[in-house]
Amino acid sequence: MMQHLACVMDGNRRWATSRGLPTLFGHKQGVDAVKTVAAFCLKRGIPHLSLYTFSLENFKRSFEEKSYLFNLIDEVVQQVTHDLVEQGVRIRFIGDRSFFPESLQTTCAAIEQATAHATRLELNILFCYGGRQEILSSVKKIAHEVAAGTLLPDEITQDHIQQNLWMPPHTPDPDLIIRTGAVHRMSNFLLFQSAYSELIFFDCMWPDMTEALFEQALEEFNQRSRRFGA
Repeated sequence: MMQHLACVMDGNRRWATSRGLPTLFGHKQGVDAVKTVAAFCLKRGIPHLSLYTFSLENFKRSFEEKSYLFNLIDEVVQQVTHDLVEQGVRIRFIGDRSFFPESLQTTCAAIEQATAHATRLELNILFCYGGRQEILSSVKKIAHEVAAGTLLPDEITQDHIQQNLWMPPHTPDPDLIIRTGAVHRMSNFLLFQSAYSELIFFDCMWPDMTEALFEQALEEFNQRSRRFGA
């Protein structure tokens, strides 16, 4: 049974451009697909969902777009907090918190606290996130332990690295990663955790993802043979 579904939500801007709409409108439309995949996981009993929301590389985008995205995230999470609590959804924000805009830090902390006791679905919002940066952060923490004399270099294992990643240690690695937008690459997403993840790519843009498409992906996943190198 699938334990962890992850999504690279690509194509919001292209979705809007193809319809003659302002690019920023695509991000707002993409929120509906987020609600769809969360409902899908609840329906199918998938206990972990990770969504690539904003990468550290996305800081290269225009000030206008970044401000819009930050305000949209702030607005949406405040609107849906009550419903998430009622549905048993726990939210975590995964990323480099030193990059979190001040305007969002209070909101993120509040929703994490409000949903902390939920158990049906753990929703990880990967925000100000980068897979390489996550691994680097873990390595730095381990280096401090070595420097302090509490850990010997020969004692370092994969578990040490995983225990110090931004993603909570109890979270299973993604069984399936879905990427939309007709792009076939990882884009610095969960690089450590995705070693044996199955990958499915959709040509449609993220706002066009429906429950039927998620069902299609789950069916394809269930037909694959996962041998983990054996």
